[in-house]
Amino acid sequence: MRVLLLGSGGREHALAWKIAQSSILEALFIAPGNAGTRQHGTNVDLSVNDFDGIKAFVLENEVDTIVVGPEDPLVNGIADYFDADAEVNVAVIGPNKVAAQLEGSKDFAKEFMKRHNIPTAKYATFTKDTLKEGQAFLEKMKSPYVLKADGLAAGKGVLIIEDLKEAKAELKNMLADAKFGEASSRVVIEEFLSGVELSCFVITDGDAYKILPEAKDYKRIGEGDTGLNTGGMGALSPVPFANPTFKDKVKNQVIIPTVKGLKADGIPYKGFIFFGLINVRNEPYVIEYNCRMGDPETEVVIPRLKSDILDLFEGVATNTLSERDVQFDERSAATVMMVSGGYPEAYEKGKQIYGLNVVSDSIVFHAGTKADGPVVTTNGGRVLAATSFGKDVASALKRSYESLDKIEFEKSYYRSDIGHDVL
Repeated sequence: MRVLLLGSGGREHALAWKIAQSSILEALFIAPGNAGTRQHGTNVDLSVNDFDGIKAFVLENEVDTIVVGPEDPLVNGIADYFDADAEVNVAVIGPNKVAAQLEGSKDFAKEFMKRHNIPTAKYATFTKDTLKEGQAFLEKMKSPYVLKADGLAAGKGVLIIEDLKEAKAELKNMLADAKFGEASSRVVIEEFLSGVELSCFVITDGDAYKILPEAKDYKRIGEGDTGLNTGGMGALSPVPFANPTFKDKVKNQVIIPTVKGLKADGIPYKGFIFFGLINVRNEPYVIEYNCRMGDPETEVVIPRLKSDILDLFEGVATNTLSERDVQFDERSAATVMMVSGGYPEAYEKGKQIYGLNVVSDSIVFHAGTKADGPVVTTNGGRVLAATSFGKDVASALKRSYESLDKIEFEKSYYRSDIGHDVL
C-alpha cells in the first residue's frame, strides 16, 4: 500500500511508527509531519486542509490510502471530496462530513445519542435568538454549569462554571458576542456528571467494528490535576478501574448502539470512533464523540496494537473488517508528555532538544518538533511523548520518567504525577 498520513502531532508520529511496521506497506508519506515522522517515511509540505494540493500529490505519487489524523479535514469533508472525484481512486480512512458531525457538532451528537438511547447527560441547545430561554434553563440546573460551544473550538469551547451569574454572562458571551466565533453560534447546556473519565476507541467499516484498548488521559497542566486545560499531559492503558463488567456495559450500551445507530440513520462511517466517557457509579455515560483517535491517547494505545494496522485499514476500505484479526499487548503502557515552558499559554519555539539518541527503554514520539538536518528543535506547546511498557502501570511510568530525565531543552516541563490517582 502507498499511504499518505495527514497531520503533524504525536498522534501522527505514533500512527506513522505503526504503519511503517506493516508488511504490506510500499511507501509512506506524512503531510506535513514533524521531526519524528521523517524516521518512518517522507514528510511532505502540504496543509491537511489543502484538498486540491493533496489530490495532486495523490495522483503524482500513486497513493491508494489516505489516513486522516486530525479532525479538521474530516469535518471539512475530505472523505466527500475524494468520494465525489472520479479521477482519483483512493481510500480515505476517516468518516464523511455528515458522520464527522459526531465531533463537529455537539448538538448533532446529543440528538444522535437521544435518538438511539445512548446514556449521556441531560441537555438543551440554544442560539442567539433563544438566549433568554437559555438563561432561564440555567436557573433550573444545579451547579456546576456546563456550557459547550456546538462547533469545533480548538479544545477550548467547553466551560464548567460554579456561579449562576457567571454562567449566564458566559452564555451571552458565547451566543451574542461570538466568544468562539461560528463555533458558539449554538451552545449546548448540559447537566454536570461527577465521576472518572476514560477514553474508548473502535475502528469500523460501518458494519463490523473492532474495539481497541481503552485509555485514561490527563488534561490539566499542573500537578494534582490543577491549572489550565491542555491537549493532554499523559495517558495510561489499560485503565485499572475499567474491569470486564464495566467494559461489557460500554460495549452493549454505547459502542453497539452507536455503530448500529449510524447504520440505521443511513450514515456511512469508515474510520475511528473515539468515545469520551465518564464512569458514574459504575455506569458509562458519553461526554463526547470524536471522529478520530485522541492525542496523547494514540501514543499509548497504538503501541499496544500487535496486529498489522494497514491490514485493518484495508478491511475498513473494502468492508471486510470482520475478517481481520486484532490482537493486543497485555502489558501496561504509560505516556508522559514533555511540553514547552509557559504552555498552554504563551511559549517560545526553536529550543534545541538534547538527549533523544540516548533513550532506549521508551518510544519517544514527537509532537511539536522541527528538524534542521540532525538538529531537532521545539515547534509547539506539547513537544515530545515518552511511551513505555511495564508489567503494571507503576513500572511503565517509571520507565517513561527515566527516559524523560535523559532529554532536555530550555524551559522544558512535564507532570511528575501522571497515574498517581489510579496507583
